[in-house]
Amino acid sequence: MDEVFQNLKGILLKNNLKLSVAESCTGGLISSYLTDIEGASSFIEQNFVTYAPFAKVKFLNVNPKTIEKYTVVSKETAYEMAEGLFQYADCSISTTGYAGASDDKNNPMGTVYIGFGLKNGNIIKTIRHVSKFKTRIEIKKDFAKTAIKEFLIFLNENLV
Repeated sequence: MDEVFQNLKGILLKNNLKLSVAESCTGGLISSYLTDIEGASSFIEQNFVTYAPFAKVKFLNVNPKTIEKYTVVSKETAYEMAEGLFQYADCSISTTGYAGASDDKNNPMGTVYIGFGLKNGNIIKTIRHVSKFKTRIEIKKDFAKTAIKEFLIFLNENLV
């Protein structure tokens, strides 16, 4: 991951971008990994753990009707979380998923939706990832590392 972190830092600094992260199922783990990077304060703006639905609504402007219609664990919610972070920074990462037990047949335990956003151009992408791990801690680590790796790919695809 060290190479991923350095590449991420480089692309954010080169493009003068500030990053904000909104985490639900990862509980701050992405933020923890990012702040392990030397000089992280030069590209991290504000990060949130919006675990409860009301926090997603209050801090990220997720529409309550989106949660009601699609559930809190959905690509639609991840999209609105990533978009809501534009009020704080130039680019964003969001996560919402199940690291533990789930009775959602479409989204079993180990399912996460990750949102990525670039304010300039209003580009937002969501992906669905299903972890192969079995324990809550392993799943959270997998979600967080996947989010960071995929965010770097997203930046490389969308920045010139």
